[in-house]
Amino acid sequence: MSITEFISGAPEDRQLFLTALHEAIMTSDPTITPVVKLMMGKEMILYEERSYMKYGLASTKNHMSLHCLPMYMNPALYQKFEKLLPDAKFQKGCINFNSEADMPITVLATVIADCSGISIATLLENRKKK
Repeated sequence: MSITEFISGAPEDRQLFLTALHEAIMTSDPTITPVVKLMMGKEMILYEERSYMKYGLASTKNHMSLHCLPMYMNPALYQKFEKLLPDAKFQKGCINFNSEADMPITVLATVIADCSGISIATLLENRKKK
């Protein structure tokens, strides 16, 4: 499935917002490549760095989610993003939201730009060597 097919399969009222989210992610982190794959039993857009998932963008029945591995591995980033997005619901490594009011595109771009300098691929590859 392509990115376009994934977005066009989402509810119509989310499609423009998902497109804007996708474009902001792609613009804010030049290290990633988007693919649609299964994660946690659901298809989502995975943004991979050297074949390692760095971010994931999901659209489920009840909400949308941004999975963010750099945030999961960095408590300071987590706390910063939690303050920037007071209307979103945070879990360990993901942010759940219902609309642009919960996840403004400008804040998403800041989140991704802050995470772009963290190489998930390097961190995971170095962890395997230990």
